Amino acid sequence: MNAVYEYTADLVLANKQLSLALLAIAGAISYVRYLRSPWRKLPPGPPGIPLLGNLLQIQEKPWLSFMKWKDTYGPIIHLNLAGQPVVVLSSQKVAADLLDRKASIYSDRPNNIVASDLMTGGLLVVFTHYNDVWRRMRRAGHEALNKGVVRKYQPIQLNEAVLLAHNMLANPASWDGHLRRAAASAIISMVYDKEPIKTTQEPTVRDVNDFVARLTRAAMPGAHFVEFFTWMKYIPPQLAGWKRKALASYQTDYKMFKDLFDSVRERMKQGDERSSLAATLIQDSERNQLSVTENVWLAGTMYAAGAETTSGVLAWWMLAMVAYPETQKRAQEEIERVVGRDRLPSFNDIENMPYVRAMAKEALRWRPVDPVGLPHRSVEDDWYEGHFIPKHTIVIANVWHLNRDPEIYGPDAHHFNPARHLDANGKLGNAPPDTKEESHVTYGFGRRICVGRHVANNSLFIDIAIMLWAMNIERGSDKYGNPTPLDIDGCIDDGLVVRPIPFEVKITPRFPEAFAMLEHSKEDLNLKRVKET
Repeated sequence: MNAVYEYTADLVLANKQLSLALLAIAGAISYVRYLRSPWRKLPPGPPGIPLLGNLLQIQEKPWLSFMKWKDTYGPIIHLNLAGQPVVVLSSQKVAADLLDRKASIYSDRPNNIVASDLMTGGLLVVFTHYNDVWRRMRRAGHEALNKGVVRKYQPIQLNEAVLLAHNMLANPASWDGHLRRAAASAIISMVYDKEPIKTTQEPTVRDVNDFVARLTRAAMPGAHFVEFFTWMKYIPPQLAGWKRKALASYQTDYKMFKDLFDSVRERMKQGDERSSLAATLIQDSERNQLSVTENVWLAGTMYAAGAETTSGVLAWWMLAMVAYPETQKRAQEEIERVVGRDRLPSFNDIENMPYVRAMAKEALRWRPVDPVGLPHRSVEDDWYEGHFIPKHTIVIANVWHLNRDPEIYGPDAHHFNPARHLDANGKLGNAPPDTKEESHVTYGFGRRICVGRHVANNSLFIDIAIMLWAMNIERGSDKYGNPTPLDIDGCIDDGLVVRPIPFEVKITPRFPEAFAMLEHSKEDLNLKRVKET
């Protein structure tokens, strides 16, 4: 019996020793795997909390949080947003190295089930995944809006700039509304060859603004649980109110954009040969291999995005004119020297007004209307300077900091100073590397760079030139003559873009004949358009 007990005890001891040996081996293997795991090489970043990671650390203005973390962790930081890896880029070189020079890896967009898949059928080109549909839409948009082609839209832009300056002088108190009207009117004319918009309350403007507002709300992080629990997308619409609303939005918005698109098609059938983006897409649809639905959404994207962004940039420019009056004076001196007072500025003057062109660049740099840009997503594992970036990482360029980096733009980078874009001879100087001759990165990166940037640059130039030719823009005052509040650093999120805190301005004619000359020019342009029609 003792022998049996001894044998059993020896067997138990052997099993324990074997178990301990197996645990040691497993531990060693796990440790080796841990040492070799690329996840140990993620970029540095702030510590988070279990499950949520850094989600609760993202403030209302995330670009400011990103700037603080950059000072601590460097130009590339890693965040964990409830399990979703995010990398934030705070250096123009790093952003260009990844988003430009590795565009084949970083041109995708994050999943967006409600705003993209359901509300726009996956065809809103700014949200569309990096796939064949996006490539065909992108190519068509580029061919219709490249630098050589957009000259044909200059008459429309000139007309709207004249109307804008005229309305500013006629009713200065509504200056922000005039900016919104002018931008919306210009873009709808360029995209669909529509008549100039008289007010932002017109149905076509209200409808597209409503579309942008709904889409922006739906795309905000945390707006819908389905973005985190993706299985919810399979819930039938009858059981999910959010899904019914999203699908109903698609029907409403597609009809709006298709009616606008079809109006161009009907005019073309009747022999109307006037230029528009929609007309170009219709003519080239077979070559571009785009369906009617894809063309409808491509034109609609340009219309919805163009108006909001241009008016937002001009709103920040108005703030700069009030806060930095010396820049306004210098621009007006250039306009006076080149144009005089016997005629209005035109696109023929563009090469002779480098400071006005620099002023447009500075407005885009100083206060980017989309401070963190639109996020990219990696399509495969990647390494950068010893850092591991996993597949499906969301990559954000902190445009706010990239545009205001003192190492690139000097110690006064936070100030509005158009002269920074000029050389010693007063001509436009060489742009910083990796800004694609724009002198800023507001238009984005790589294959996702804004396809309408040449149109936007032209609109900003002619709007600024004619407004400063015609008027002086000063800080507003109350009935006692005291300056009204002016918040240079504050901003409001106005849906698609970030705009300045509302402020009052004093707008007066720069010389006695300015308003009458605008009135006369407006009548001439209207008569010319009627003849063309």
